[in-house]
Amino acid sequence: DGVYPRDDERLETLLDETAVMTRLLEDLRTLSLAESGVLPLHKEPTQVAGLVDDLLTAFEPRAAAAGISLTAEVGAMPPVSLDPVRIRQTLENLLANALRHTPRGGKVWLEARRSGKAVCFAVADTGQGIPPEHLPHVFDRFWKSADSGGSGLGLAIARGLVEAHGGEIRAESALGRGTTVRFDLPAG
Repeated sequence: DGVYPRDDERLETLLDETAVMTRLLEDLRTLSLAESGVLPLHKEPTQVAGLVDDLLTAFEPRAAAAGISLTAEVGAMPPVSLDPVRIRQTLENLLANALRHTPRGGKVWLEARRSGKAVCFAVADTGQGIPPEHLPHVFDRFWKSADSGGSGLGLAIARGLVEAHGGEIRAESALGRGTTVRFDLPAG
């Protein structure tokens, strides 16, 4: 009859690969919209402390399984007008990278504070660091280190989302000591 017998193992593999491709396409769509300046933002007054707490809750199991200390420090501030979904996506990309490049026993931390008319975020780690010659390229589309295992889109998307909010993002790194990615958003 031309019908293949059911093969749950292969079906599971196909579903997994479909999910990966769907995520990749959504990432490319988000990046294209952000880079062309037409990404819709849904800004609302957002409690940054609540956003950070939710992220820690989501990432703590992954950090614990990898033997990495994950902490956060949030300064007192009133609600900030931002798109909480897009800023969460930005911070998820930064935290995922930090955890991926930090060895067992290392530390990853997230900071958020108000500074004048800006809200300043930082994700830092005690990982392997980024060679100085690679640092200018970390926010480029499809750029990744040889051992990253990612798609090379996460930091490019983070840059696009931060810039869509009118903010700036930058990375600092020291080989063998870790990396810090900072971004500032207008607080108004």
